[in-house]
Amino acid sequence: MKMKEQGTFITTPKDIQRKWYVVDAQGKTLGRLVAQIVPILRGKHKPYFTPNLDCGDYVIVVNADKIHVTGKRMDEKVYWRYSGYPGGIYGTTLRDLLGTHPTRAIEIAAKGMLPKGALGHQMIKKLKVYAGAEHPHAAQNPEVLEVE
Repeated sequence: MKMKEQGTFITTPKDIQRKWYVVDAQGKTLGRLVAQIVPILRGKHKPYFTPNLDCGDYVIVVNADKIHVTGKRMDEKVYWRYSGYPGGIYGTTLRDLLGTHPTRAIEIAAKGMLPKGALGHQMIKKLKVYAGAEHPHAAQNPEVLEVE
């Protein structure tokens, strides 16, 4: 009697189906919000998740200027950047960053939670962050994603 072998399913790029989700960030805590968005960007919620492929979905975040942080983080959390020249290090507090670039805090937090390298760069491009309640992606029919 000859037995048939079972094969292991391996996800290929043609097997990936992407969806669009919209998240309202109003009143949400920054880290908790991003920690729930990043697995969607990576695709970890899908049964065919593969670590070496970008299986994730698109996420639209609206009202990014109305995020909340706990404690004294508005004034004590500092985002550093370096120009590459001697003495060219610059620090910006979270309050100043939200005042000038309200979407950047969510983008920086999400980028830090994604894999480093080409795969992470590909995943971060699926995150669309907007300061207000409007977004230009209505044609993609995004589903509302409830986060805590």
